[in-house]
Amino acid sequence: MGSISAIASSGLHAAQLRLDVSAHNIANADTANFRRQEVVQQTQEGGGVSTSVRQLPAAQPAGNTLANDFVQQMVASYAFKANLLTLQTEQKMTGNIINTEA
Repeated sequence: MGSISAIASSGLHAAQLRLDVSAHNIANADTANFRRQEVVQQTQEGGGVSTSVRQLPAAQPAGNTLANDFVQQMVASYAFKANLLTLQTEQKMTGNIINTEA
């Protein structure tokens, strides 16, 4: 199993990529022949996630996809906060263990 910090870091990276891709899709929604992007996440055996970006095939109507992009930004924001709290908790726990052992 990976360390807590490595797992949380992969989650932070995934959340940042999700924010970047949704912002890219929103910014280019009215661009002619624009092909939307999508973040693909896959869990890692030892913990954490790997992420990649793929381009979707054909242009889709902006209505539902635009709303989905805003939802993805909110999801990414919550995921980012959750992973950051995990890192902070790990640091506090490590500090407490060091203080106890000292």
